[in-house]
Amino acid sequence: MLRSPSARGSRSKVSPYRIRQVDGQDEEIADILAELHRLTFFDGAQVPSFDWGGWWLAYFKETPIAFAGVVPSTHVRNAGYICRVGVLTGHCGHGLQLRLMRAIETLSRRSGWSYLVSDTTRNIASANNFIRAGYRLYQPQYPWAFSDTLYWRKTIRPDPSPHGTHSKRL
Repeated sequence: MLRSPSARGSRSKVSPYRIRQVDGQDEEIADILAELHRLTFFDGAQVPSFDWGGWWLAYFKETPIAFAGVVPSTHVRNAGYICRVGVLTGHCGHGLQLRLMRAIETLSRRSGWSYLVSDTTRNIASANNFIRAGYRLYQPQYPWAFSDTLYWRKTIRPDPSPHGTHSKRL
């Protein structure tokens, strides 16, 4: 059974769910992330390396029930790549994917990235969540996944002007 790595006392909140950034290099955390990956992606995706990038866990009370990760994009300049978002079936419908994506966006802005990118393949629920979160479909110059993959991009911080402090005129 999955348990929270910290044994904090329960707090009364409106939502029984909470999201925390975690250290994917910690063995116990990496084991929890791997188990959640197996339970949400089954054999549909390779288990990623949790020792780089940013990782989050969502908890129901003290039990981990969802996770997300972002790594530097290898395909888009100045961007993070949302490499995983997984929510256990019994906890879908509570806005957890959106909350995890917002947590990723916050860290990504602080990291100085201008964009976040991701992809979905045969996953309507995730595609709809990307739309709800303000992501737009786009076609990368060099697609990195399957022929039926949808590619998503969101500007999270405008690129600085290449002309210093001069404003652009319309």
